[in-house]
Formats: sequence, structure tokens, C-alpha cells
Amino acid sequence: MVRLFGYFFGMACVLFLVAAAGVAIYITNVARDLPDYAVLNSYAPPVTTRVHAGNGALMAEYAKEKRLFLPIQAIPDRVKAAFLSAEDKNFYNHPGVDLTGLGRAILVNLQNFGSGRRPVGASTITQQVAKNFLLSSDQTIDRKIKEAILSFRIEQAYSKDKILELYLNEIFFGLNSYGIAGAALTYFNKSVTELTVAEAAYLASLPKGPANYHPFRHPEAALERRNWVIDRMVENGYVSQSDGEEAKKQPLGVTARTTGPSLFASDYFAEAVRRQLIDQYGEKVLYEGGLSVRTSLDPQMQLAARKALQDGLVTYDERRGFHGPLKQIDASGDWGKALADIPALSDVPEWRLAVVLAVSDSNVDIGLQPAKDGSGKVAAERQRGTIDAKNMQWAFRSADGARKTAKSPVGVLAPGDVVYVAKLGDDASTSYRLQQPPKVQGGLVAMDPKTGRVLAMVGGFSYSQSEFNRATQAMRQPGSSFKPFVYAAAMDNGYTPASVIMDAPIEIVSGGQVWKPENYGGEVGGPSTLRSGIEHSRNLMTVRLANDLGMNIVAEYAERFGIYDHMLPVLSMSLGAGDTTVLRMVSAYSVIANGGKQIKPTLIDRIQDRYGKTIFKHEERLCEGCNAGDWQNQEEPNVVDNRETVLDPMTAYQITSMMQGVIQRGTAAGKIDLGGRDVAGKTGTTNDEKDAWFVGFTPDLVAGLYMGFDTPAPLGRGGTGGGLSAPIFNEFMQAAVKDTPESKFVIPPGMNLIPIDRKTGMAAADGDPNTIVEAFKPGTGPADSFSVIGMDSTMAPEEILKTSPQANQAVQTGTPGLF
Repeated sequence: MVRLFGYFFGMACVLFLVAAAGVAIYITNVARDLPDYAVLNSYAPPVTTRVHAGNGALMAEYAKEKRLFLPIQAIPDRVKAAFLSAEDKNFYNHPGVDLTGLGRAILVNLQNFGSGRRPVGASTITQQVAKNFLLSSDQTIDRKIKEAILSFRIEQAYSKDKILELYLNEIFFGLNSYGIAGAALTYFNKSVTELTVAEAAYLASLPKGPANYHPFRHPEAALERRNWVIDRMVENGYVSQSDGEEAKKQPLGVTARTTGPSLFASDYFAEAVRRQLIDQYGEKVLYEGGLSVRTSLDPQMQLAARKALQDGLVTYDERRGFHGPLKQIDASGDWGKALADIPALSDVPEWRLAVVLAVSDSNVDIGLQPAKDGSGKVAAERQRGTIDAKNMQWAFRSADGARKTAKSPVGVLAPGDVVYVAKLGDDASTSYRLQQPPKVQGGLVAMDPKTGRVLAMVGGFSYSQSEFNRATQAMRQPGSSFKPFVYAAAMDNGYTPASVIMDAPIEIVSGGQVWKPENYGGEVGGPSTLRSGIEHSRNLMTVRLANDLGMNIVAEYAERFGIYDHMLPVLSMSLGAGDTTVLRMVSAYSVIANGGKQIKPTLIDRIQDRYGKTIFKHEERLCEGCNAGDWQNQEEPNVVDNRETVLDPMTAYQITSMMQGVIQRGTAAGKIDLGGRDVAGKTGTTNDEKDAWFVGFTPDLVAGLYMGFDTPAPLGRGGTGGGLSAPIFNEFMQAAVKDTPESKFVIPPGMNLIPIDRKTGMAAADGDPNTIVEAFKPGTGPADSFSVIGMDSTMAPEEILKTSPQANQAVQTGTPGLF
């Protein structure tokens, strides 16, 4: 028996050694192709790029995986405790593999064998790091062996805190959120430091299976799993019994964040920034690089710009009449579900969708669109309201070709019509006004003329309605708003604001074709000063001036100001016939407003990478002495303005003064009122009134806009820059400058201010009622004789005398130089 026992023992030892050798060979072969765990040291996961407004408010986030990297020191102990309790309570004690937990899992799985239950896992946090970073998710023995080996090696190379940091920043939580910081924002719209015990426990329950514990689809399972985690936190001593019971009484409280910009009305601006970032760095850096982008957006100014443009577009559109309902639904039964399924304009919260329930001569009964919860379920409550006839009177006129006119709501709406409405009065009111999204569109930009920082940008009525940005992407003819640059070129080349040009019919023959430009309205004024020409936007004077000056010079100035990259030097371009954008026009006017300094328009002030290093900043001016360590009675730091001067500062002031006249006496007279502030600007109206422009500025702010149909079509009678766009500019500027210090346009040193006769351009006589003070450069002044630029055979001398009393007076008094 002893020998037999010894024999079997020897055989067992041999078999054990053979098996051990086989296992060793197998593990050696498996370990031979293991990935290099040293890559964990340079871990750089895809991180969310965040875009902020000028005041730091979050505008937008861009990511393929919504993740914000947090160092372990920034993660609260209660959050770490929740994950340790849910995933690996012995994390700080085991060497990478929890043998006790492994044995327990094997025993449980043997007991459950054949029951159909899912096998219980025993992966530690270290093993999950090895799998997530270095291995696949294949359910094979080879992968598990590799996982264990790597776990031992990782534990030897990195601290426990480093491993936990990698884990908490990498894991997937569902709803496209990765990492604990991203999950806290996605599920609770909170930072990690603000999470409660209950919230941390719910997030700790998600890595096992985010879909299984979805807060809206499986709320009961989610609550059960969260409470299980809380119990483990109590059991492990991280939370007291009483605090644990209190936490379990809390609801899930998930308030999932919306995707898209979180700063209201910033959609167009944020999308323009996104495009710029892609152009500058590429899509991979944008969606994975974790950039921190500080933009130039002023949120309050943006709200004012949005409101002003929307008000102007709606006002114009309602004057044209009612387009009809958005669609028809069955309103006889429960209309809530059908109405809830119709997408509304999400960025126009002042309006709500409603269905017409009944119509009478005096009012319309409506049902308001019910809300949906996170799972898409329609709320049971049905709210109703009323549109009084007086609150939809504008809709009595139809916008269709027949131009029908109704006398009451009965002829406008019918039950089942889906329309937009806006509440009138306080929250308790049930009275509404009929609204409609306008078909006309436009774009508006506001800019700091000293730096080129874009402070506000609106690309249309609603981003939900159309993502096309009409402030930066729409190529439109600027019309007469281009004229100041023709006049600026003239001021730089020997002309003065008092120079006199013929305002009379002209024919231009080119290539066998005859072009006969006309003034708006068809009238002519005879010989007139340049000031009068720009104030009253005289096309004929501008063409003559450009012809006398030379279109090559005009084209060079237009390119210098950035209006066009390459301008065709033909006379029609002097009237703004070339296509450009609102942003370019506002940038060009900013050069005039800042005294002639070139600027680079920008939406972005600064960009930092994921580590906080600044990789881009717009400010290129040098500041000598700004980084002094302490104060030693030295001179104040000097900011060196190294920007190129593209326009004589004196010319800039002359054009500014002339454009002040546009508002005081010209095409925008009576349209702009900023409470006595200095303001200058120019209207613009294109052929057939297809586009209406206004661009203007104070010493500290430039704003410009156009209004027109996306497919160019006449705006109709009165569709001019002065009639349509100037009031929008006025509404915006009144709000934008309301709380800012008042400033004046600065007269450059050496400029001579001389009183002249506004009609003849010559020195004014004492007591002349037509006197105006004009700005002249040194060495220039009012003419000694009445001379006219652009005199040709198109108007005989006797016709000039008929159309121009001042010319008639000059001839009769013997003033030389008339012809």
C-alpha cells in the first residue's frame, strides 16, 4: 500500500509538473504578444472641445465621445467610494487580480451552472483598465489570461491612484458620455464635485450595463441598482447607515443635458466657430482634442441683435400678409399626440405651436403643443388658449397671388390648422397672438472696430428654421453701402467733401452695349458736392466720380479693405454690384471707424489645448513692460499698435463726417436716434430692391445687416435700406449702447474745419443759411471758383442752369470755372 501510494503520488507529481510546464509554456506564448502597457503613461483620450462666450458662459461642446479629463485629485472621495463599492472593494489591497473575489465568482458560477443565468465576473478595476486600454472585449480564455498578466504588470508600474484615474476617465456611461466628468454633466448637468451620494451611486451603477439601467427606459432597474450600490457603500464604511437610507429615498433625479449650444441665441455664432476650428485644426482635433475656446461673443449684445433682426423680419413679413397654416391635423379627438410630433422652432421659445380647435368672427380657440419627456412620451395635460381677432388682424390679408382680404378669423383659419402663437400678458394669461415664420431673411454682425472682435452675429430668423448663416455665407450685392469706399479713394487722391460733381444722366458704352445708370427715384440734382452725393446716395454722381478717379484705384481700395479678394474694375462695381458678405462689409466699415487701421475680424480670442497651453490668440499687439514682476515707479506699459494703416486717418474722419450727414439729412434721416450719440452710417439698396442694407457705427461699435429673400426677389415698394434695415440697426444699437459711456468721433490733429456753402462747396458767406462746417486736410480748402467734375455732352450748359440754381447764380455773377 505504501509503495502503491508512492507510485500514485509520483505519477501525480509528474502530471503536475507536466501540467505546470504546459501552463508555463502557454502563458509564455500568450505573454509574448502582449501590448506595451507603457502607453498608459502617455494616455490622451478623446476629450470634448468646449466653446465659451466672452464672459465664460458655455456656448457649445463638440465630441465623438463626450469626455472631460479629470485628475484623480479633483475627484471627490464619495465618488471614488461609489465606484470602489460597485466594482472593486478590495482595489487598494490586491496586486491587480482579486483572488478572493475570483474564487467567490467561480463558486457562484458553478452553483448557477445550467440555470441560464449570466456568469458572474470578477474583474478588478485594474483588469478593466487593461481590457479597455490594451485588449479587445472578446470573451475568451486567452484574453482573460492576458488581462491578468497585464494587470500584475500595470500594478507594478503605476500607483493605485493613477490606475483609478485612468479607469474613471475612460469608462463608458451611456448617452454618448465617457469619463466621470462627462457623465456628471450629461446625466445631472453638474460638475463632479457637486454630485450627491445618490447621484454618485447611480453613475457607479452604469458601467456594468448603461442600457440596462437607462434612467427613462428602465427607471425601476436603474433605481434598484443604484440602491444596491448605496448599500455596498454603507457596508464598506464609506457612508453612514442613516445617510445611506436618506440617499435611497431620493429619486434618480436625472436631468439629461440637451446636445447643442447651452447659451441661448448663440447657434449661428457657435457654428461659425466650429467651421473655423475645422479649417484651422481639422475634425479630429475638434472632436477629440479637448480644446478650450474663448470666443468674442457678448451674450447680451447677441440677444439684442437677435431680437432686432427678428422684429424687423417679422414686421416686414406680416405687412405682406398670411402665408397660411403650417399643416393640417385632425382636431376632432385627442389632438395632443399629432401636434406633439410636429417639430417646432426650438430656438424661438417665445412662440409655441398650436392647433385651431374652433373659429368664430371674434376669436379662435386653440390647443397648445404638449411637452414630451426624455423617453418621448407625450404629457397628458392639454392646454388651451384664445386668439382674439385684433391679435391676428395682420393675417386678414393673404400673401398668395390673389391678395385675398378677410373680414374676420373665419376667413383665415379653420379647425385642424397648425400655427404658431405667442403668449400675451403674464403666465396666467390664455390670450395669444398669431405668428408666422417669415420667408424674408437677413444677417447681422456687430464688431469692435478697434480690435475686430465680433461681438454679435445673427445669420437668419431661426437656426432651427435654416442653418445657413447669412452673415458669413450669403454672397449679396452691397449696393449703395459700398459707396463710402469709392468716396474714401477719392478723398485720398485729391478730392474733398466740397468737390462738386455733376448729378445728371450718363451713358456708358462698353463692348457695343450701353449702360444707363439712374438715381433711385429717377430724379437728378445737377452739380452737387460729394457730401450731398453720399448723403442722398446719388448713383450718377458716384459713377462719374469713379470714372474720373479710375476704377483700378477703386478696386485697389475695395481689396485693401477686404470687401473683395479680386474686384473687377468696371464702373457698375462702384454701385456695389459685386457679391460680398455682411461680415466683410462690417470689417471694412470698422477700418473707417477706427481711423484707418487694418483689422482682422475674429470670432475667437484664444484657444488652449487640453493641458491649458495657449495655442492661438487673436491679440497680436505688443505690450512692452506688461509682465513686470513688481512696481518700481516705472512708466506705464505701452501697447504697441503694429497694425498697418490702410486709410489716411484724416480721410477716415472726412468719410465719417459725411456718413453722419446720411443719418442727419440723407437717406436714413429720421431712422436713427441714439440719444445724441455720435453715429454714422450708410444705406444700401440694390437693383429692383432685392437687398436692403444698412451699415453704421459709433466710435466704439460697428454693426451692419442686410435683408432680402434667399432666392433674390424684389422686396416691394419701400424696400430700401433706409426703410427696412435702418430701423433694425437703430433698435439693435439703442440696446447695445444703452449702458455704455458716450464717446465722440475724434478729429485728427491738423484737420481744418471751414464753413462752406453746402450747395456750391465754396466758402460760405456770413449769414448764409446753407452753411455747413466741412473738414479739410492741410493744404486743401473750399474752391475759389465753382467748378464741376464730370461735365460732358450728356447735359448742355443751359440744362445745367435749369436744374441747378447755384450754377445759375455762379454764371450770372461771373464766377469763372463753371465749364
